[in-house]
Amino acid sequence: MSERPPLALIVVSADPTRLRAALSLARAEVALGSKARVFLQGEAAALLRPPISAPQDTAWQAAGEPALAKLLDEALDDGVAISLCQSGLAMSGITAMDIDQRVGLSGPIAFLAATGPNIRLLTL
Repeated sequence: MSERPPLALIVVSADPTRLRAALSLARAEVALGSKARVFLQGEAAALLRPPISAPQDTAWQAAGEPALAKLLDEALDDGVAISLCQSGLAMSGITAMDIDQRVGLSGPIAFLAATGPNIRLLTL
């Protein structure tokens, strides 16, 4: 494991561009040998309502990058820990059965506690 401290990213709005950035940064951190976590706070939880997509998916795919759903899948496969705000999930009308079972449910305290004391924290 890398000497780099873990990276924790919080997505604070239902903006797929922010989620794409968080997933891309988290995957890059894992590729560098460290750990990464992504927390979708509040309204951001709606971004994982199936079917997952973003208005810019076609443009990203034309540029050789994956669609948002594929990027999420790749991040999970890479070991990025992704969790959703339980309140945001309820507010979005999504149930735990609706989302990928590799995605956890959490709150801000549990998310921060799981990241440990020596983290780098970014909010997107």
